[in-house]
Amino acid sequence: MSISAVLQVLAGVGVLIYGIIIMGDSLQIIAGDRLRKLIGSLTGTPIKGMMVGTLVTPILQSSSATTVMVVSFVDVGFMNLTQAIGVILGANIGTTVTGQLIAFDITNVAYLCALVGAAICILCHKKRRKQIGIGIIGFALLFIGMNMMQEPLSFLKERPDLLMAFGSHPFLAFMAGLVITLIVQSSSATVGLTMAVAAQGVIPLQTAIVIILGDNIGTTITAVIASLGANRSAKQAAAAHVMIKVLGTVVILMVLPMYTMLIEQTATTIPRQVANAHTIFNIIIAFMFLPFVSQYAKFIRRVIPDDRNAAATGTIYLNPALITASRAAAVDAVRKEMIRLASLTLQMIDNCRRILIENNEKLVDEVGRAELNVNEMTHEIVRYSTETGQTGLSTDLSLLLNSCTNAVGDVERIGDHATNLVEMYQHLQDNKLAFSQLALEEGNEMFELVISALSKSIQALEDENPALAREVLALEERIDYMEKTLRSQHIARLNAGGCTPGAGVIFIDILSNLERVGDHANNLAMVVFDIERLHHSTKNAKA
Repeated sequence: MSISAVLQVLAGVGVLIYGIIIMGDSLQIIAGDRLRKLIGSLTGTPIKGMMVGTLVTPILQSSSATTVMVVSFVDVGFMNLTQAIGVILGANIGTTVTGQLIAFDITNVAYLCALVGAAICILCHKKRRKQIGIGIIGFALLFIGMNMMQEPLSFLKERPDLLMAFGSHPFLAFMAGLVITLIVQSSSATVGLTMAVAAQGVIPLQTAIVIILGDNIGTTITAVIASLGANRSAKQAAAAHVMIKVLGTVVILMVLPMYTMLIEQTATTIPRQVANAHTIFNIIIAFMFLPFVSQYAKFIRRVIPDDRNAAATGTIYLNPALITASRAAAVDAVRKEMIRLASLTLQMIDNCRRILIENNEKLVDEVGRAELNVNEMTHEIVRYSTETGQTGLSTDLSLLLNSCTNAVGDVERIGDHATNLVEMYQHLQDNKLAFSQLALEEGNEMFELVISALSKSIQALEDENPALAREVLALEERIDYMEKTLRSQHIARLNAGGCTPGAGVIFIDILSNLERVGDHANNLAMVVFDIERLHHSTKNAKA
């Protein structure tokens, strides 16, 4: 085999992998906010998880990307191990779609697709249409890459001795599939290469199947790497992924001759038989494990026990792996972290109420610690948002990311107002000042109204509920009215001598800070309307 032939094979593998990458990227951008919503539904039953995993993986064009997402979701507590196993089973099936595609012998059609895709990219100015063109080019590159590999590999027909070792030593074939997948980080590319070799008739179907089994275990390395810096739960998810593949492989190897006979009946061409072996293997292991997902999860927890001392500090959703695995998932991670951050500041404001109204001094240090955490989380979210925004987001995802990032600034300022309120309490204590009972009652009423507005805005963001967001807008108007009313009443009390001047000034400052918290709650609710507009634009684009 000449050097040029070797280079052509390697180039073919590269073209195939690049086609998978750009096709996946385009599908993600085209799917946009709908993919984010689909990912957000991953918290259902194992069956639902398997269905979603099966649907998401062809869009991402990578089971590794899906399993990285799963590991990330388990790491942050968004998904439990039982649900994660369901998604992994679905991802294993979904990833075989690419292999089924490249088993078609449509090279001439692929050239036409590349031409059409290029024409769309050149002639269309809208970003969405350009992405459709890029996706079509990626689809074409799958088959062009396969054709590039097959031509130089045809020499194997004259030199079958070069691969004889694979036929007589299945372990070598198994290790070849495993090692190649570890190197190229794509099970679909390994399946394609196996098809190209098997198409020359120099290795039997059974040997090709053994290579595919090694390939299926090799593809788990990405999830393992993603779990290394994560918590114990994420390691459990990665281990579950590896064990599913290993146990499934052992079962198939035990009945390999019968499995080979089954695959021979599914198609007449060797490339299609190889693709079917890949698909049927993953369907078999999915239905092997699905009835026993809960028991399997318990087994994994025995192998890797839960970390009962783990405590969530700082950001929990911002897994860097999501930025490359799925832009939609990364944007959704920012949204979830922003909501979590807002929940922390809600607790801070409630603690301020208890400090000022109930004179609960024990909570002062807690608010101080929370403020440090909020500041640190804010910096992390902004940094992560910046990295995500630099990956070339679709228009709708970019708008959502910017809206959520701006909302993080509002949340951070709520934390600042909480700190101001604590400082006012300490000023009262240091100067032995106190509010009248009426002032305490009015202050508590203002606190409760602000807390209600902030709580509803957070819930509206979690549920993406415009009706609840509109309630926040109405509450914000009430807060403004109450702040003006209570300020006037308190000034009247000051003039009448019903309150000490020092405490009176502090009370007015408290009202002012709470009114601004209401403004920020209002800004958070506005994010929900941004999301609603994105949904409408997506529906209109489909129409």
